[in-house]
Amino acid sequence: MFPRELEDEAIYILREVASQFEKPAILFSGGKDSITVVRLAEKAFYPGKIPFKLLHVDTGHNFPETIEYRDWLVNKLGLELHVRYVEDSIKQGKVKEETGKYASRNAAQTVTLLDAIEEFKFDACIGGARRDEEKARAKERIFSVRDDFGQWDAKKQRPELFDMLNGKIEIGENVRVFPISNWTELDVWNYIKEEKLRIPSIYFTHDRMVFDRDGLIWADSEFINKSEDEVPYSTKVRFRTVGDMTCTAAVASEADNLDDVISEILSAKISERGARIDDKRSEAAMEKRKQAGYF
Repeated sequence: MFPRELEDEAIYILREVASQFEKPAILFSGGKDSITVVRLAEKAFYPGKIPFKLLHVDTGHNFPETIEYRDWLVNKLGLELHVRYVEDSIKQGKVKEETGKYASRNAAQTVTLLDAIEEFKFDACIGGARRDEEKARAKERIFSVRDDFGQWDAKKQRPELFDMLNGKIEIGENVRVFPISNWTELDVWNYIKEEKLRIPSIYFTHDRMVFDRDGLIWADSEFINKSEDEVPYSTKVRFRTVGDMTCTAAVASEADNLDDVISEILSAKISERGARIDDKRSEAAMEKRKQAGYF
């Protein structure tokens, strides 16, 4: 069962965003957490329309299933979506394309994101990050103030007592807002089940060409530099968390429905972010990205 007090808290936070900020946006990736945030926004402002635009930073290395879902949801709800591309940032010389075995555009998203925030003058960006995911996220506030360079300083966070959220910012600053901070991975899946939400097919078992690297199952992709001994093969997998194809590992699975997915999570021996290759670069990988302006 999903604890409805979490939904109440998230709806309260989203309404606070609408009342305290002039140009908020939802950071939407097509993953389960941002899908949940959009559903909460629907309920927060029903019967009116969601008063936030959607922003997607597209690395060009996304799973096709999430892009297909993104476009379907935007069309279904009649939302306004802005897409900005990491490829454009690379062509403009603002960021350098990584090379080598573990090349990824994950960190490069920061530049594109900050440029988009400046372009559209967004003063608040709503994300689906949760505190149970990763230690850097565990210490971040619900209203997370970023300076005029988009940087996050954990030592300068504001206190959040009870339900008092302080969105006051100076010119050039913006706030990242995390309405489902206090949810767990299991809470998200139970909510998706109870709300009967459609999600990308990539979250359920499917046949996919993959290869093994560093004890993880990688999706075979033209964007990944494989060695000769990394031979692709077909097997049944699903994705527990969804990022770029270059930084998200699959898990072997037969779960083809929500009940089976939830059962798998209950018995899992590794964390959700254990399948995120980008977090394995260092112990402080996520915090360093956030300090630079990452989501």
